[in-house]
Amino acid sequence: MIVLQTNSLTKAFGVEEVLKGVDMVVQDRQCVGLVGSNGSGKSTLLKILAGVDQDYGGTLSMVRNLRIGYHTQLDDLTSTRSVWEEMETCFEEIFRMEEKLRQMEQQMGQMHGDEEAFIRLTEDYAKLTDRFEEEDGYAWKSRITGVLTGLGFVQRQYEQTVSSLSGGERTRLKLGKLLLMKTDLLLLDEPTNHLDLASLEWLADYLRAYKGAVVVVSHDRYFLDEVCSSIIELSFGRAEQYDGNYSRYLQLREEIMVRRLKEYTLQQKEIERQKEIIRRFRSYATEAYIAKAKTREKMLAKMEVLDKPTEEHSVHFSFHAGRGTGNDVLMCEDLSKSFGERTLFSGLNLHLRAGDRVALLGANGVGKTTLLKILMNMEQSDTGFVRYGSGVEVGYYDQQQTGLSQNKNVLDEVWDDFPRMEQTDVRGALGCFLFIGDDVFKEMNALSGGERGRVLLTKLMLRQDNFLILDEPTNHLDMDSREMLENALMNFEGTILTVSHDRYFINRLADRVIVMSPEGVTEYIGNYDDYQEKLAQKKIEEEEDLSPQKTKTAIREEKKKEKAAMEAARQEKARIANLETRITELEEAMTKVEIEMSDPSSYADGGKAVKLNKKYTSMQDELAKLYAEWEEIQS
Repeated sequence: MIVLQTNSLTKAFGVEEVLKGVDMVVQDRQCVGLVGSNGSGKSTLLKILAGVDQDYGGTLSMVRNLRIGYHTQLDDLTSTRSVWEEMETCFEEIFRMEEKLRQMEQQMGQMHGDEEAFIRLTEDYAKLTDRFEEEDGYAWKSRITGVLTGLGFVQRQYEQTVSSLSGGERTRLKLGKLLLMKTDLLLLDEPTNHLDLASLEWLADYLRAYKGAVVVVSHDRYFLDEVCSSIIELSFGRAEQYDGNYSRYLQLREEIMVRRLKEYTLQQKEIERQKEIIRRFRSYATEAYIAKAKTREKMLAKMEVLDKPTEEHSVHFSFHAGRGTGNDVLMCEDLSKSFGERTLFSGLNLHLRAGDRVALLGANGVGKTTLLKILMNMEQSDTGFVRYGSGVEVGYYDQQQTGLSQNKNVLDEVWDDFPRMEQTDVRGALGCFLFIGDDVFKEMNALSGGERGRVLLTKLMLRQDNFLILDEPTNHLDMDSREMLENALMNFEGTILTVSHDRYFINRLADRVIVMSPEGVTEYIGNYDDYQEKLAQKKIEEEEDLSPQKTKTAIREEKKKEKAAMEAARQEKARIANLETRITELEEAMTKVEIEMSDPSSYADGGKAVKLNKKYTSMQDELAKLYAEWEEIQS
């Protein structure tokens, strides 16, 4: 069933047209990922869907009484309440019902003699109790705790005032409030920002179980793979919708681009062939051939000429190591770091060898960025030592972008670091990162986070270091830029140590995963999926150790049953989606028949009118069966 649909939606800011005719459909219980390059209009589209921006062209249709929840990237949650009290504001209606129930209980205890009034009160009490239970009135505390825990809040933060939280924590709290509200459609703009890996996995599980529809903007491709059943790509102001998750979208987009380019090429060849024939016919200069030429010219004029398929500009660059290193690149022994009474980590040992690609993981606040700063001598460890191998030259990508100037333009920011280069060479390097023409004269303090990140990557590329230490290098980059960065790093012949929450990035790049905790580090061979597989296996082994009354065979049988149940649920979801698609198609077909039946000319031919009525009745019967089947599955 369609819950939201747009037709030819347009939006302009002055003379700049951001959306140029967006068509999209969102079905009930569908999670739609909205992707596109930075500046393509994703956040603008969400604002229109949420009703925040009502100055647009085209049409936006929704089912009646649709309850919408909208999460923005802005840190705009201001409150003097505690974290727990702020979350309680989501249940004010529950609290009012609870207070009313207590009042009714007191009234029933004080009523004497008026039996009819007592019966009426007990009936009202029963109705309100049913409604209270339907709204999960007894579970509000556990729901708050579950959401706060899932989003990475610990119990000691529950009494902390909202105003004292960091910007990232307030954004997470705002997301938590939204998830507690009763909504039919969630519009989420970058909800994965500020979440660690555990919280990302929790949010993915939450959205998969959500009983409404979701439209989500995210640069986390792994997350989109996990939760989305449809992807909408915004490009050049228009939308293209693809069935499937992010990986399927990439495959389909490539196939469609190849097909469209082939169709365009063939049509261009045919146009040139027809033009050549027309020129030849006119050269004969006879009345018959000139008539033939005119006929072909009319055919060409009526032809719908295909636009040449184009893609948004993307970053193209590569990293090269200026020279090689010895086998040992980095050695750390017994590192520890504390701030006051809070210990980030202790007893930490690391050993990286030439060619390693290591991803450093860990919960927010465990000290990953602090460790990188220690490696770069920007912070001092409390104990232990750091030693680099022979010939090692370190390049550092700082996610906080603290090394960039505010009072320079882009060209000078890079050129001042490489004064021996010719200006044309510096501009050529910046061009690889989409700083083209007058873009190089933009002031640094006017750049977006993504543009500043591209300046940092330009510097890193030009340095030609053989050991790259990268702190969240994919932050602020759009999808295509992330893919280009991955390709460049995969072809880099040096050594890489990266901190990242981008699981897609880790999967493509890492051959080792190191997980940080306050007690030290644990190493896993392979990428993120390999690491998750090892964790799952470890959990199974722990369950087997804790369940001596069950044999390993019995536990494996339970796992098989769980997998079978999950597969059955997946098939049921697919069956529901298929039914909803068929219902939508049939309803659209019935609308066309209704339009035809409303045309008086249809009744001029008695036979045609009878056929139309029979066809419409048949479609009504089929639609009733489809709805009955849909309701049977849902019950």
